[in-house]
Amino acid sequence: MAESKELELDVTNIAHGGISVARHDGRVIFVSDAIPGERVLARITEDSKKSFWRAETVKVIEPSEHRQMHVWSSASVARAPENRAGGAEFGHIELSHQRELKRQVVVDSLQRFAKLDSPIADDVIVEALPGADDGTGWRTRVRLHVDASGRPGPYAARSHKVIAVTELPLATELVQEAAPLDAKFVGEEHVDIVQAATGGARLIVGDQKPSTITEVVGDREFRLADTGFWQVHTHAAQTLTTAVQEAIAPALFDTKAHNLDLYGGVGLLAAAVADRFGSGTKITSVESDATATGFASRNLAEWIGADAATGRVERWIAQLAATANAHDRARLRAATIVLDPPRSGAGKQVVQAIGGLQPAQIVYVACDPVALARDIGLFAERGYDLTALRAFDLFPHTHHVEAVATLTRR
Repeated sequence: MAESKELELDVTNIAHGGISVARHDGRVIFVSDAIPGERVLARITEDSKKSFWRAETVKVIEPSEHRQMHVWSSASVARAPENRAGGAEFGHIELSHQRELKRQVVVDSLQRFAKLDSPIADDVIVEALPGADDGTGWRTRVRLHVDASGRPGPYAARSHKVIAVTELPLATELVQEAAPLDAKFVGEEHVDIVQAATGGARLIVGDQKPSTITEVVGDREFRLADTGFWQVHTHAAQTLTTAVQEAIAPALFDTKAHNLDLYGGVGLLAAAVADRFGSGTKITSVESDATATGFASRNLAEWIGADAATGRVERWIAQLAATANAHDRARLRAATIVLDPPRSGAGKQVVQAIGGLQPAQIVYVACDPVALARDIGLFAERGYDLTALRAFDLFPHTHHVEAVATLTRR
């Protein structure tokens, strides 16, 4: 089949990754820029897989009632697929329906990968964050890639082609004002625009030397490198702080236990735990990035029982398990472990190690529902039940969804 083959398809449901699902002659086709319930003309872009094909919407024949004018004209279906800016793949869907589709993905992931069929899964909703009614203006960090001519822009959807744009509607007003969309950066690979809570927005060109910025959550300040990780939505850090605090069962929390904050970054969630349970809270934040760990040590300095360790989580926790004596193991068994792994999830090795320590409860912050569901299934094999789950729309107009899960030892 030639790659230019076009088909009329009836779109039936949503899949993980923001792609819709259709079928043709019994074959599954994953279609971008479509909405379940629509009939579209789609161009086949990949037919090498025997089990499924991939396609891009060229024209909407029968639109969904939930279709809207795209919030970013540069990503609109009116453009040729290869010239659509990436990063707002749900921008053509009415905002409340975006959240419904994300809810469906979370529930489907739990059912398929965690083998979970319970009221906790059925009752989950995707909660909105404060912000503009149309879901724009929330992104405090934007990376623009640079093409061979030096022109900056986002990549096209599902490619590394740089697209020239005149606006960045998901970005905050300060980031949009600072974005050098008309400038040239010959010889550079990328340009970042970063807005911290203090000091306005700044440009970071290529791999320039980082400087220190300050973020604010409630009345607490966090110092970090401007090139380091911080939540992108203006209200995400506060939302996750509160969600983690509420996800911990107080009856199972022991301030003197060997509590852990894994993949801890600059200490945001360790601070959330310590703020919730008081100055005597003992908690160790573990992070592989030594620069972030250095900032975490300073950000957590007011809690005498808090510290930060540098190490890859899978190695660090394996070493902890190997060297723990009877007293250490008792403190670990009484512990609460918070983890916020990368998009790929914690994985089998880390889940096995945590399960072997037998902490009282686990609070898992996830940015990928399939990885979360897979790990929940692995934890279930080690005696942990999902007892609470919340989902948050930290990334409006994209397919991404954040979840906070509580797992309790049986």
